[in-house]
Amino acid sequence: MIRFKTHQLILMIGLIAPLPSYASYCIKVGGGFGSGGTSFVGTGFAVPAAGACKAWTGFLKTASSVIANSTGAGCLSSDGKVLTLTIISTDPGYFGVGVTATDHIRFCPAGNTGCPIGAGQDIGTHSGSAAKQTCTTSLLNLPAIHD
Repeated sequence: MIRFKTHQLILMIGLIAPLPSYASYCIKVGGGFGSGGTSFVGTGFAVPAAGACKAWTGFLKTASSVIANSTGAGCLSSDGKVLTLTIISTDPGYFGVGVTATDHIRFCPAGNTGCPIGAGQDIGTHSGSAAKQTCTTSLLNLPAIHD
């Protein structure tokens, strides 16, 4: 009979069923991509601990087929209620050469119940209501050729 110690068993399970190498965090503004708005996809982003910030890298999808590269940072308030992100995006074919789109997004990642700012908002280039969005397969699809 083979016996495993707990740490050996955990290591074996980890080798057999590894976790995904990255996760994505999605935010919809003005209804999100496909609903007349914009969706921001942060690859590898997770909401930081209260009072902390994390880097944001990824892309946005807007209009019918526009995809722009994005970078920035997201910070969670010290009470853990409000997530604020500043995201800068570029797409020379859509925004213009040398032009950046800047979005300042604030919302409560846990939802509007008890949210001190009420509804989420983007007061930048893609202005409108803002909220967390489910990262669907089609939203995560990043085609080789796009606008």
